Amino acid sequence: MDIIKEQDGSKLLIKIVGRLDTNSAPQLEEALFENTDGIEELVFDLAEMPYTSSAGLRVFLKAQKLMNQQGSMKVINTCADVMEVFEITGFSDIINIG
Repeated sequence: MDIIKEQDGSKLLIKIVGRLDTNSAPQLEEALFENTDGIEELVFDLAEMPYTSSAGLRVFLKAQKLMNQQGSMKVINTCADVMEVFEITGFSDIINIG
């Protein structure tokens, strides 16, 4: 998995390329929490993320909890398979998916 970060002022865009699973979730969590000071808008671009495991869902949940305190979070370009996981687990009710 590759993580591409683009910051513009208080907005942080994180593009995830590849599978988000037990092995790669800690990498995303580390990248996320070392870059969120002063961030008021967090956007995850999942256009190139075909799969997420429960470990990946945990990172999205932690990110949402953090952004509830300091701004907003949105997930964009979600593929059908990942969207199905979000819907089945109820994450589509917790996370802003645009």
